[in-house]
Amino acid sequence: MKFLASQIAALLAGTVEGNPNEEVWNVAKIEEGAPGMLSFLANPKYIPYIYETKSSVVIVNKDFVAEKPIAATLIRVDDSYASFAKLLAYYDQLSQDKKGVSSLAFVTPSAKCGENIYLGEFAFVGENVTIGNNVKVYPQVYIGDGSVIGDNTTLYPGVRLYRNTVVGKRCIIHSGAVIGADGFGFVPQEDGHYEKIPQVGNVMIDDDVEIGANTTIDRSTMGSTRVHKGVKLDNLVHLAHNVEVGENTAMAAQVGVSGSTHLGKNCVVGGQTGFVGHLHIADGSKFGGQCGVMGSIKEQNQEFMGTPIQPLRQYLVTNARLRHIDEMARKLDSLEKELAKLKTSL
Repeated sequence: MKFLASQIAALLAGTVEGNPNEEVWNVAKIEEGAPGMLSFLANPKYIPYIYETKSSVVIVNKDFVAEKPIAATLIRVDDSYASFAKLLAYYDQLSQDKKGVSSLAFVTPSAKCGENIYLGEFAFVGENVTIGNNVKVYPQVYIGDGSVIGDNTTLYPGVRLYRNTVVGKRCIIHSGAVIGADGFGFVPQEDGHYEKIPQVGNVMIDDDVEIGANTTIDRSTMGSTRVHKGVKLDNLVHLAHNVEVGENTAMAAQVGVSGSTHLGKNCVVGGQTGFVGHLHIADGSKFGGQCGVMGSIKEQNQEFMGTPIQPLRQYLVTNARLRHIDEMARKLDSLEKELAKLKTSL
């Protein structure tokens, strides 16, 4: 898609300085600009690049004062950074404004589909599925029987939703995510083999949740594995059966949460953190990367680090002391030798 400088200025409530008919069709960093590119200048340390950039159009603040001639057309706005972000969001919306049902998609007769939906090639919609309005289902998505997809939700290529999965409104689920696979439930038998426990529950995802690529959320043994409103999960996160994640909690990549653990609201979990099962984590808890959480947390809004976890302040003090452990060991060895001499002399 091509845009004129004048069109961009109108969208951003800005003014054009230069050629209003200058065309752009992509974006670039100001230092990596090329003809047809749109860039922005917000950080003063990048000012030297504006005099040499090859970008056709550059968004700048209204109070920017040029000290040399500039070849690019300028669009002056109140806040160049915020305006550029707004423009990216607008472009992203246009580029993903897909509609229509591909002739290569398969929709069962009992499924109910809303208005203005997109179903890509080889998408499969199972029995008694309900899909809301403005939903986008990209190619090779599988939606199992009895599942429900809320309005304005997007399922990217290769997402797998097992039976009876419920996804709320305005959710984004990225490629390769598997929602609703069986929980890891087995009973060891006397002869050493494991007997599978049927997992008859489901996964419920509330509104405004984003789930990263290749993340897995297991169905519950009974009831629901639950992801509440506003939760953000990075790539490669795993939630086991009967886990519950409170509103607006965020988890970085490779977090693993064992079965029946409940995290409260507004928690922040660093990458590669692991939780054992059947814990209750208080609202507002924050965990640094690679934490090992082995017990419940009752007090809200606390920060933790380490394996097993320690309060952040305690962890920092302990870690600082560990850096001197060799010196401390030598001093201890010296003191033991002096003590031995004193005992001998007495």
